[in-house]
Amino acid sequence: MLKPTEKIWHNGRFINWDDAKIHVLSHVTSYGSSVFEGIRCYATSSGPAIFRVREHIRRLLDSAKIYRIDVKYQSAELAEAMAELVRLNHLESCYFRPIVLRGYGDVGVLPNNPTEVYIACWEWGKYLGEEALAKGVDVCVSSWTRIAPNTLPALAKAGANYMNSQLIRMEAHTNGYAEGIALDESGYVSEGSGENVFVVRDGKLLTPPLGASVLPGITRDTVIELAASLGIPVVETIIPREMLYIADEVFFSGTAAEITPIRSVDRIEVGKGSRGPITEKLQKAFFDIVSGNVPDRFGWLMPVGKNVPVGV
Repeated sequence: MLKPTEKIWHNGRFINWDDAKIHVLSHVTSYGSSVFEGIRCYATSSGPAIFRVREHIRRLLDSAKIYRIDVKYQSAELAEAMAELVRLNHLESCYFRPIVLRGYGDVGVLPNNPTEVYIACWEWGKYLGEEALAKGVDVCVSSWTRIAPNTLPALAKAGANYMNSQLIRMEAHTNGYAEGIALDESGYVSEGSGENVFVVRDGKLLTPPLGASVLPGITRDTVIELAASLGIPVVETIIPREMLYIADEVFFSGTAAEITPIRSVDRIEVGKGSRGPITEKLQKAFFDIVSGNVPDRFGWLMPVGKNVPVGV
């Protein structure tokens, strides 16, 4: 369950948590007409800092553009709103949920509704469990296929798209798995319900291309950049389902999941059934940066201390 904080940002002003409400007949409740982001703020040795806020806001605005939702706020305004939320809510670390939705107005499919923009934040731990980062998780290949091209736009992080994700996650949970991996329309590996997928085989890091109905994950991009800096070859390529079974390592990436190893797929042990060396190396590089243990050589962290320029 969410642990409420004091303030939420709504259309340019800060309101109380309990006042963040919409009408039941808002367009979003009938048609899923929203786009959103998940962003982490980490407790670093120099104070709280938001991870890759520029890229997340860009994707939020890109998603809105794809769905023809007008957003009047600039990137810098949204970034500063997040920083101020951390300060107002007295948080050292948190998870943000910026959401842009079509509000109350017409109830027809053709939208003629005002745009509402909310940003909430709260304390949130490890999405797939604290132990998962070291021990890995058991997953299945879902019977549900990822959304096909030219149906719903996979490049947008939209509320409606996540009805597909819910089916994947609920099926996995019902069958005793931590998560599910969906295949794309052609039967190749796509992504989890809310995570991108990476496969390690013979020292190379493989991940599905954007054309495989995957969301362009910010953590996915982070992993690719970290791998390049560590001399680990990365190949974006179609991945057959059976590659999951014979891979040396498999792991998820995502804002919520961060970098989480997969120890089995469909009850078939991956590699040695535990976190592999490449996954561990990438995890260490990632957490060293977000914790402030090493210099942020990529410029990924935005400190939220007072009088710190946003730079977005």
